[in-house]
Amino acid sequence: MSKRYYLTTPIYYVNSVPHIGTTLTTVIADICKRYQLMRGENPFYLTGTDENGLKVLDAAEKAGKTPMEFVDDISNRFVEVFDAMNVSYDVFFRTTSDQHKKTVQALFERLKENGHIYQGVYEGWYDVGSETFYKESDLVDGKSPDGNEVQWVSEDNWFFKLSAFENQLLDHISANPDFLLPESRKNEVVSFLKQGLRDMCITRKNPGWGIPLPWDETKVVYVWFDALINYVAATGWPDDPNWENLWPADVHWMAKEIFTRFHATLWPAMLLGAGLPLPKTVIAHGWFVFGDQKMSKSLGNVIAPLELADEMQEKTGCSDKMKIEAVRWSLARLMPYEGDSNYNRDEVDKHYNADLANDLGNALNRSLAMAHKFVDGKVPDAPTEDDAIEAIQAAKQKYAMAMDVLNVPEAVDAAIGLMRFLNKYIDTRAPWALAKSSDPALGSVIRSMLACLRAAETLVSPMMPWAADEIAKQLGHAPCRNWNELGSPSTLVAGAILAIPEPIFPRIDPQKAKVVHDRLFRTSTPSPVSEAKGEGRGGGSSDNPKSKIQNPKSDSKDPKPQTPNPMSDQSTIHNSQSTTDEISIEDFMKVKLKVARILEAIPLEGSDKLMKLQVVVGSEQRQVIAGIRKSYDSLDLIGRQVILVSNLKPAKLRGEMSEGMLLAAVDEDGNAILLQPDREAPEGVQVR
Repeated sequence: MSKRYYLTTPIYYVNSVPHIGTTLTTVIADICKRYQLMRGENPFYLTGTDENGLKVLDAAEKAGKTPMEFVDDISNRFVEVFDAMNVSYDVFFRTTSDQHKKTVQALFERLKENGHIYQGVYEGWYDVGSETFYKESDLVDGKSPDGNEVQWVSEDNWFFKLSAFENQLLDHISANPDFLLPESRKNEVVSFLKQGLRDMCITRKNPGWGIPLPWDETKVVYVWFDALINYVAATGWPDDPNWENLWPADVHWMAKEIFTRFHATLWPAMLLGAGLPLPKTVIAHGWFVFGDQKMSKSLGNVIAPLELADEMQEKTGCSDKMKIEAVRWSLARLMPYEGDSNYNRDEVDKHYNADLANDLGNALNRSLAMAHKFVDGKVPDAPTEDDAIEAIQAAKQKYAMAMDVLNVPEAVDAAIGLMRFLNKYIDTRAPWALAKSSDPALGSVIRSMLACLRAAETLVSPMMPWAADEIAKQLGHAPCRNWNELGSPSTLVAGAILAIPEPIFPRIDPQKAKVVHDRLFRTSTPSPVSEAKGEGRGGGSSDNPKSKIQNPKSDSKDPKPQTPNPMSDQSTIHNSQSTTDEISIEDFMKVKLKVARILEAIPLEGSDKLMKLQVVVGSEQRQVIAGIRKSYDSLDLIGRQVILVSNLKPAKLRGEMSEGMLLAAVDEDGNAILLQPDREAPEGVQVR
C-alpha cells in the first residue's frame, strides 16, 4: 500500500467537555482531509483524547468516579460532538488504549538504548493545572505563566537529553521551510531554540494512574511525553509491519499554546532520538478571544458548538444539517491563522448573512430563477464566457495556494470571492436585458452563471459538504468532488434540468435573533443592534433608524404617497430642482449614502408603480418601498447593488414601512435608472 496522507489534531485533554476552540481545530483538520480527498489523496485522519495525568486523577476523585469511568464519560462526549459536527475522522485515539501503552513503553526503551535518557533528581516547580514543569525564572508573581498555582517537587526521576537536539532542530527548520507554519510562529520557535534548551524531566512518581516505565512501575511517564507519542502509536509502531503507510505524518494541527515548547521542540527531538522521521508540517493556529481574554474552559467564557448551532437554527429556521454547516463555515471563516481573532455571535451572524445568505445563496437563487425564466430551466448548450472562465480559474488557483500552506480562511475567501464576482457579473451582463432584446449571448451568460455556481459548489464542499450537495442537486448534477475537473465544461452537462430554487441559507430574522440574545444574556432591556442584526464586533449600528428614530405620526396614520413623478417621494432621489438651487457642503453631509444590496423584490399590491424591496446595508436588513416597478422586473433587481439614503426618516407608503430611499436617475420617458457602484463594493460602506 502506498503512503497515505496522515493528518492529526492534538488529542484533547479530558478535564472538560469540548467547546468551540477544540471544535475549531477538529473541523479545520476535517476540511483539510476533505480537500486532500478532492486532490486524489488517500487521507487518514486522527483525533482523540489524552487521558493520563495527575489532573485526570484529581478530577475523577472530585466527580466521585474511578479514573476510567471519568475518562470514558468525557471521551464519549468528544465523540458525540465531533460526530454531530460531521467530522470524518478515521480513528478516535485514546491514550488509555493498549496500543498506546505498548508504543509509549517501546519508544521509551528506544530512547534509553540510544543514550538519550538518564536518571537524576528533579527539583523544581510543577503546575498541576497545565501539567508542566517550570524553572524559577519562568514564574510570574510566584505562579506559572498561565497564572496557576505551582508546587515544589523533589524526587528521583528520568530525564530526556533535550539540550542535545538544539542544533539538529534548527538545521531541520532551516532546510524545510514548511516544517513549521505559519511563518510568525516558526520565528517564535527559532527564537526559543536559540535561547538554549535544557534537559527535561519525563517521569513522575506513580499516583496509580498513567503509563508505568517498563523497568520501574514506581514511575509513570510524564503526561506530555506520553501524549505526544499517540501520533506514532496510531500507526501500529513498532509491531505493525505497515506502520510506514502512515508515518511520517503529513500535518499536525493544534492551537498555538502547545506549539513552541511541545510539538515544535520536544516532539521532533523525541523522534530524532528514536531514529524516526519527522512530520512534514506542524501548524498552530491562534486563539479565539473575547476582548483581551483567551477562550478557556477555566475562565468559563467558552461557547458550546452544538448550542451555537441550535441558536442559528432558531434565528434562521434553517434545517438541522444547515445549522451544523453554518457553524463549520464560521470556524473556517474566522480561524485565526496568524494572530488571534474575536469569535462571538455577532461575528458568526455577520458572516452567515454576508457570505451564505447574501453572496452564495443570493447568487444561487438568482441564477436559477433567471435560468427558469429565460432558458426553460435547462443548462444552455453554449460556451462559457471568458470572464467567467478566468474568474473560476483565479479562484481555484487562490484556493490551492492557500491550502498549500493550510491557510483555510484564505481558501474560504477564494470561494466566496467567486460568488461576489458572479453577483457583479449578473449585474454587468444583465441577462434580463439580453432576453428582452433576444440577444444570442443570453445562453452563454446563463451557462457562465451556472458554471460559477458549479465551481463554487466544489470549493465550499470541504467546509460545508451537505450544503455543497444541495447546490449540486439544484444544479441538476451529482456532486463534483474532483479537483482536476473543477472548472471543466464536462462538469456542467448541456440540457441538464435545473431544480426550482429553494433557499438553502435562510437569512437571520432580527426579531428571532433578539429573542435569542435576550435569553442568552438574561436581560430585559433591548438587545444591541449588533446582536439583533449581526453587526459585528463591539457595539450597535450608528445609523440604524429603528434604533434611534421614533415616528409615531407615520405609524399612527397611513398617508397616501404623493407621486408627482414616476418615483414615489420615499423611494428615490432625482433632480427635480433647478441648477440654481444650491446647498452647502454641511447640508449635503447630513445625507448618509451607503451601498446596499437588494435581496428581495416584490411588486406592492394595489400599486402599479411601487416595488417592495428587502435590502441589506452592512449586516442590517431594511425594507424600502421604491417607485421603480415600471422600469424593473423583480428578477432584474435581486442581487443588484444600489445606493441608499440610509438616514431618511422612516414613513409608511400604502401601508408598508419604508426605511430609506434609493438613488436613481430619470430617462426622457420618466423611467427610473438605478444608480450602482461600477464595481462590487462591501455592503454598508459610505458613499462620499
